[in-house]
Parts: sequence; C-alpha cells; structure tokens
Amino acid sequence: MTQTTLSRRTVAEPPLDPPVRRTRSAWAKQEERAAWVMLTPWLLGLVAITAVPMVASLVLSFTDYRLLSSPSWVGLENYVRLLDDPRFTKAIGVTFRYVFVSVPLQLAFALALALLLNRGVRGLRFYRSAFYLPSLLGASVTIAILWRQVFGSEGIFNALLGLFGVNGPSWIGNPDHALGTLVVLNVWTFGSPMVIFLAGLRQIPREYYEAAAVDGAGRLSQFFRVTLPLLTPVVFFNVILQFIHAFQAFTPSYIVSGGSGGPVDSTLFYTLYLYQRGFTQFEMGYASAMAWILLLIIGVFTAANFVASRYWVFYGDEK
Repeated sequence: MTQTTLSRRTVAEPPLDPPVRRTRSAWAKQEERAAWVMLTPWLLGLVAITAVPMVASLVLSFTDYRLLSSPSWVGLENYVRLLDDPRFTKAIGVTFRYVFVSVPLQLAFALALALLLNRGVRGLRFYRSAFYLPSLLGASVTIAILWRQVFGSEGIFNALLGLFGVNGPSWIGNPDHALGTLVVLNVWTFGSPMVIFLAGLRQIPREYYEAAAVDGAGRLSQFFRVTLPLLTPVVFFNVILQFIHAFQAFTPSYIVSGGSGGPVDSTLFYTLYLYQRGFTQFEMGYASAMAWILLLIIGVFTAANFVASRYWVFYGDEK
C-alpha cells in the first residue's frame, strides 16, 4: 500500500517545466519593456529632431516660402530653377573639386602616419592624441579665422616664404589658390581617420608579415600584398565617412570667405550657397530643394561605393 501510494503521489505531481517557462517568459517581457523605456528618449529625438524636420523640408521644397510669409505650393518649380541657376552649378563644381581632391590626400596622409606610428614609436599615446587634436578643431570657427591669418597677404605662410626670398600673394584672396587653402585645412584634420587606420593595422597578425618575409617580400611588397588588402574594410569605412563629411563642409568656406564664397565664388561650397539662399535671401523653399539635392548626391555616391566595394574590399571570412 505504501509503495502504491508513493507511486501515485509521484505520478500526480505536476512537472516543473511550466513554472520555469512562465518565469522566463515574464523575465523576457520585463527586459523588453526596460529596453523600450531606455530607447524612448532616442526615439523621441529621432522623430522630433530628425524625421519631422526632414518631412517638413521635403514639403517646403515644393513651395515658395519666403520665411516671413506663408508657403505657397509651386510644385517642381524650385527644382527647375536650380537647373538655370549658374551659381548652383558653380557651387556643385567647387564642392566636387574640394571633395575629390582633399579627401584622398587626407586619407593618404593619415595612412602614412598610421603606418609610421604602428612601427612602435615611443610616446605613442602622446602622438596619437596630438595628431587627433586637429580633427576636433578643424571645423571650428577659431581655426577658420586662424587659417585666414596664416594664408593672408601678411600671414605666417608668406613670412616663411620670405625667408627664401619669395614674395607670396594673399592666398585666400586669389581665386586660383583660395580653394587650395581649404583643401590644406581639410588634409590637416587627418587625426580621426589616422586613429581608425592605426586600430586596423593593430588587428593584422604579425604571422602574415613573417610568412611574406620568408617568401622574400620586401617592405613595399608586404604593404601592397598584405597590409593594404587586409586594411580595405577600414579604408572603405574611412572613405564613406570622410566623403560625407566633406560634402557637408560649411564653416571653413563661410569664415575664410566672409560668407560670400569668394573671391569670384572660388570657395562657394554647396552648403554655403544653400545658407545664402535660405538665411540671407530668405528663400526657404529653394534652400529646401537644394538640401534634398545634396541628400540625393550623397546617397548616390554612398550607394555607388557600396556596389564598388564588392570588387576591392576583402573581409577576413571570405574564401
């Protein structure tokens, strides 16, 4: 009787899995609620600061909005006017020259310094911080003002040239050289891509270089056959990041040219012309159309880079 009773009691006992499952399910729901609570400030910022202004600017791009009056619907008129605007074409040309000259030079300079620092230089932390500092200051108003003093007719650069008997012009006042000074300014802010390159170089195993050296590869051959192929994901990341940043450049052109884009519109960046039409001439509808054209240009360029990356970017898990 005792054994039968015990066996019946044992059979009648409910399994332990359901309560455990219910406990885990409740814990998962609690974590999910906590995650949404943590994300709420970011979601509110995304909607209020990014999504709503973007939709509003898209709507305004189809209107004649003079900032001090109510917007009136004009359809595609703003976009058609862009095609007949010579300063718009000039701004695109200046911006493209700036982007496609300064960014490759900046990345090449950053990679060269990263390779140098990766060889085990003493005081690496100091050099890394010192070289990164221009990236933090390059887009500031203070540095742009300083740049005017450096490349002015009586600036530091001409003072250095005077030591060699060269009488330099006002570089920022010459339409043939003004854009070049802004290119130099962007190249000078090489710190951010340099730090990223240095982090990528630290991830390359030393065994690869040892194997290449055993096969008779010199330093130059090791760079093109080992370093550069393994570094292509980092190069791709820096290319996307720095090109987008260069397309959006505004402060250097505004400060160096005094907000005019001169001399002779030689430093008229796209963003500066957008600012002039929107906040100087109060044509917010026209400026909104320009903003969406810029977004389209950056989007097309980024998409083209992602497509092209299939042919030159190599990841470690690829066979």
